[in-house]
Amino acid sequence: MRIVIGSDKDGMQLKEVIKKDLIEKGFMIADKSETPSEDFIASTLAVANDLMKNEGSLGITVDSYGVGSFITATKVKGMIAAVVSDERSAYMTREHNNSRMIALGSKIVGEELALSIVKEFLQATYAGGRHQVRVDMLNKMA
Repeated sequence: MRIVIGSDKDGMQLKEVIKKDLIEKGFMIADKSETPSEDFIASTLAVANDLMKNEGSLGITVDSYGVGSFITATKVKGMIAAVVSDERSAYMTREHNNSRMIALGSKIVGEELALSIVKEFLQATYAGGRHQVRVDMLNKMA
């Protein structure tokens, strides 16, 4: 699976921890912020735009609190994203909402929790069915 990641300067350290873990687990990584981005908007747009061009990929962004990246990502037409700070939300946003991207806050979650959140997000699969009605509604809004 291909994972697209990015961060601003405040999220760089945690992003690198996540990146290292994913590489060790055999994921293909596209890092959209090899050097620190000054602003979460630039790094998030790079991740979201890549995801829109590469349907099978999933994305992870890291900034201070996750909220800024989440807001930015949801401005991209067709992007469904979530800001998460716990494992269950990460899993459920993928399973029920077909989220393709999660935003993490480096000042909210530590390394261990972040890795656990990413694991849950990546192992979840979209359930479809009754949930597709909501996904279709979201896509019509964009």
